[in-house]
Amino acid sequence: MDPAQAATFGRPRGVEGAFDRLHTPDPARGNGGLPSAPPTPESLAEAFGRPPGANDIVLQRPDGDTGAPAAAEPEEPLWSSEGDPWRDPGAGAVLGGPAVPAEDDRDKDGERQPGPLLSLPEVLFGRRVKPTALALLGVVALLVGAAGGLVGWAVASAGDSLTGELNIAEAEAGKERPAGSIADIANRVAPAVVSIEVKSGQSGGVGSGVVIDRQGYIVTNNHVVAQAARDEQAEITAVFIDGTRSRAQIVGTDPKTDLAVIKVNVSNPVVIEVGKSADLAPGDSVIAVGSPFGLENTVTEGIVSALNRPVTAPGENGDPAVTYDAIQTDAAINPGNSGGALVDSRGALVGINSMIRTVGSNDGEGGSIGLGFAIPVDQVIKISEALIRTGEVKHAELGVNASSVAANTSEGAQVQNVVGGGPAAKAGIAEGDVITKVGDRQVRNAAELTVAVREHDIGDVVPVRLVRDGRPFTVDVTLGSD
Repeated sequence: MDPAQAATFGRPRGVEGAFDRLHTPDPARGNGGLPSAPPTPESLAEAFGRPPGANDIVLQRPDGDTGAPAAAEPEEPLWSSEGDPWRDPGAGAVLGGPAVPAEDDRDKDGERQPGPLLSLPEVLFGRRVKPTALALLGVVALLVGAAGGLVGWAVASAGDSLTGELNIAEAEAGKERPAGSIADIANRVAPAVVSIEVKSGQSGGVGSGVVIDRQGYIVTNNHVVAQAARDEQAEITAVFIDGTRSRAQIVGTDPKTDLAVIKVNVSNPVVIEVGKSADLAPGDSVIAVGSPFGLENTVTEGIVSALNRPVTAPGENGDPAVTYDAIQTDAAINPGNSGGALVDSRGALVGINSMIRTVGSNDGEGGSIGLGFAIPVDQVIKISEALIRTGEVKHAELGVNASSVAANTSEGAQVQNVVGGGPAAKAGIAEGDVITKVGDRQVRNAAELTVAVREHDIGDVVPVRLVRDGRPFTVDVTLGSD
């Protein structure tokens, strides 16, 4: 055997068998060698011990002794009587008679006595009710019935009718229109924009105009009043936003720039605020106000798409071609907007709407495709003042007829013929020369040559750059008058 395991699990030394005989109790000691129990505490002995002189009293009852005195006969249990409400708590649940017997309401003869009869209030309300309360309840019932009858009569009388009175709950205006909003600008500009009606015999037309002076001067397009300018019997009527109609007379026209001034006799008209077109930049917000297709005071919004856009259009009934440096905008402009106002974000006049580029139509009434053109207000005021002062306007002129070098190109304006004795002839400009610059402005086509010359005053000496036989050179030209 392994000595380590023998030392751990083996018998101790001196033990021969399975039981240890080394520690046997001492027979001389009555407790078998165990220590004696300590004495009982005096307090416990006094509380639970026998009282003095009661050593022979046995406290525990013998078996079968209940402690009750002996009786002659055993007493029946409480639940043995049917009239007793108690029952054997160890018995199972059974259906039996009531715990407390009902009182017998039979009379001496064995017949049941009838109970008291219930009154109507007791039947309806379950208890007695005072007469005054019953009367009040009756009055309320009559009133409710009468009201229901009236409502039924009203519904029945109006049930077959499709017409009636409509009551609409109106709310306070909650729309905020801050200063400078489109609504605010339109509200300020619209009273100064008029609708112009022209009647000549059985024909006529409609356009727009803008009041620029308190004396009743209105600027518009020449093509709006051209029919009346040729017919002395024609009538021109200006219609204001409040419906006021006033006869108008032509003060003067400028077919070359498509401008005209008319005058009405009204007291204290609303005059538009005049801005500066030179301050505009592409991307600025603009608003067009006019009467497209006769729809008075129509407001549209857009931006400045381009500036200094030379445009040209045929003249009216033999008039010279219309050419001017335009403000291009994508604000919707349609026939009837002609002569109306183009205003900036402050509501100041920056242009007079004049023409649009559109797709062709059989009746010539094509609509807006986002290419509208307005005459800059700086040019409008200058020409209008001349028309009001003298009834006519003069423009600077070079004295040549030119055409674009090639369609839809920007190679310059080629001289087709030179007016004898005119400014160009005196400066040595010849037929076939290509003009590429007038003053500081580049000339890309024939229309831009016209507007570049009109930017100057009559009598100004302007350098004109030419290309002749591929050789560029510059000549000075003293501008004349048309």
